[in-house]
Amino acid sequence: MKTSDVFKAYDIRGTYPEQIDESLARAIGSAFATFTTAPHIVMARDMRPSGTTLCAAFAEGARSVGTKVTDLGLASTDFLYFAAGYLDLPGAMFTASHNPAQYNGIKLCLAGAKPVGTDTGLKEIEALTNQFFISPASGPLAESDEQDLMSEWVQHVHSFIDTTTLRPLKVVADTANGMGGFVAPKVFAGLPFDLEIMYPELDGTFPNHPADPIQPENLRDLQARVLAIGADVGLAFDGDADRVFLIDEKAQPISGSITTAMVADAMLRRNPGATILHNLICSKSVAEVIAEGGGTAVRTRVGHSFIKQVMAETGAVFGGEHSGHYYYKDNYRADSGIITAMIVLQLMSESNVTLSEFVKPYQRYVASGEINTEVPNPPATVEALAERVAVPGVVADRLDGLTVDHGTWWYNVRPSNTEPLLRLNVEAPTEVECAQRVSEVLAIINEVKK
Repeated sequence: MKTSDVFKAYDIRGTYPEQIDESLARAIGSAFATFTTAPHIVMARDMRPSGTTLCAAFAEGARSVGTKVTDLGLASTDFLYFAAGYLDLPGAMFTASHNPAQYNGIKLCLAGAKPVGTDTGLKEIEALTNQFFISPASGPLAESDEQDLMSEWVQHVHSFIDTTTLRPLKVVADTANGMGGFVAPKVFAGLPFDLEIMYPELDGTFPNHPADPIQPENLRDLQARVLAIGADVGLAFDGDADRVFLIDEKAQPISGSITTAMVADAMLRRNPGATILHNLICSKSVAEVIAEGGGTAVRTRVGHSFIKQVMAETGAVFGGEHSGHYYYKDNYRADSGIITAMIVLQLMSESNVTLSEFVKPYQRYVASGEINTEVPNPPATVEALAERVAVPGVVADRLDGLTVDHGTWWYNVRPSNTEPLLRLNVEAPTEVECAQRVSEVLAIINEVKK
């Protein structure tokens, strides 16, 4: 079993039991506890069947090096991050997010929900894991217990909104048999919404459709249901419910960029002059909205560990990613799907227009969505592409992959962290031009690919 197969840029993830099994989970538990040097850590899991035994093994590994373990049981990832912040303890969330049923993994954080990624400890944890895998710790087991923080979590989520402004909107949420089906009913309880949940049963085999709402085919059931019941909004959560995507009353998807712009606008009204982050594949409309609202826009790399780090450095109050992750300073700089859903529902409650009308001021450009191209050597292809487009008048930067800005349109190309793929995102003023520019860039990639 090779740890290099499962230790990724931001988390640990692989198939069960071929790549991740109980013996590896135990070694990771010992490694994480040793790395943090904390006397106490907290853990939780999503609904995947393998999570129960993997969690138990991880806890045994941590306890074997003298670290107390508190088990939160079933939780969404944002709930675990909250617990790590609220209790000021390192945390481990067993989840493979939107991946298929055969996968599982671990998202790690330090006390205060500080991120753990390749540059913030994950490499060291992998090295320690290899040591503990070969020579498991055998000391007396430290204490373990269980804790229920659900009421504290619900109160925390509600603190981001003014519940007195809410009106009885009709909401349908597709939780895809994931953790949204566990968390959403508790957060919505007592609020004046007419909530219907699709596929609320916790089932890590995903019998209805994959819990990956960034893929259009996984939104079809929700879109149909929004129209069928005349809902004001649809909410699509991913498997561990840290992401959410919106569907308007006409069953049209709203991109993560538009949601980022919408929430950024609201956060600037609450925090005049604040700094707002957006990753580099967000629409240009996000930076424009932030500037128009009197805020400072800061562009970041893709990925939660980078964004959380920049939030800490800049004091940003909010950050958004096109992929549906939304980060809040007052949420220990962690991302949350349900907090974002609540903020959007308050914005809708306070307006007298439909969601499709509400978002129009933010919909200024046309995006291609992420287009993956298989190439033998993605980093080398990016370098060759950078040389090809290095011409006067074209602005290019290397913050994350290659971003090329032609003024009226732009694109970004990034190597995948895990596969021999290049990820292309293009934005242009119109659908016709966007399609044309996608064809142009793909043609160049195919010419220069290494």
